[in-house]
Parts: sequence; C-alpha cells; structure tokens
Amino acid sequence: MAIITSYPTITPKDSDLVLLSDTSVPGNPTKTATINSINAAGFGYTVYTALLTQAGTAAPVATVLKNNTGATFTWARTGSGTYTVTASSNAFTSNKTIVFYNLGEYNFAAQQPWVRTSDTVITIPLGGDGRITNGSFEIRIYS
Repeated sequence: MAIITSYPTITPKDSDLVLLSDTSVPGNPTKTATINSINAAGFGYTVYTALLTQAGTAAPVATVLKNNTGATFTWARTGSGTYTVTASSNAFTSNKTIVFYNLGEYNFAAQQPWVRTSDTVITIPLGGDGRITNGSFEIRIYS
C-alpha cells in the first residue's frame, strides 16, 4: 500500500484525471473523471471569467482567467459606451445565463445592466467609453 504523502503535490489542469470509486457499482467500481467534469458537476455551471479594460473607441481587451464553457468569446464595441461579447456557439442559454461584472477602477455609482441579446451575444451598455479599467466580468451558464 502506498503512502499518500510520498506522491508529489501539483496544481491540476482541467484535463487531468482523478481516480474515483463508484460504490453503487458492483464488480469494478473504479472510474476516472477530468477535473473539468468534476468542477462542472459540482458547481452546476460552466464559467467564462475575465479582467476587462476598455479605452477610447477600442473594443474591451479581456485577460481570460477561466473559460470552461467550450466556446470562444470575442469582444466588440458596437457604439459609444456599448459593448458586446459574442460566443462561438450557442452558449448563453435562456433563463440559465447570468452575468456579474464591475467596472474596476472607474467609480460609477449606478447599477449597470446587461442584456442577453441572443444565444450567442451579451450586450453591456455603459453610456460612455473609457469606463472599464481592470474590471471583473463573469458569465455563468447553469446546467
């Protein structure tokens, strides 16, 4: 029998496998699962999380912290102070998608809305450009 402390400690990747024992299965209960699938099952949602900065008339620039949705996201400026994030697939399920964000270093007292424009687009109207500096942005899509 191995001593568990003799194994190296690592930071797991989403694709790493974890050994599981399914006690409801007779015979061979040993299974594997990816870290990503455990996270998705445990939290009940997939997530896109990024830090955003927007200046002048440019589209917001995202530094992606986590994306386990399976989609690729593209940011655009569609008008003065109006921005969209577009998914490469139908990621934004109706009544199962929520968005959390703040503008970071910009102090803006009013509650800012977001709109699920379609299954692939979320719109953020801020009323002016240059209002996002190191803002946090998260989309959660519940299963």
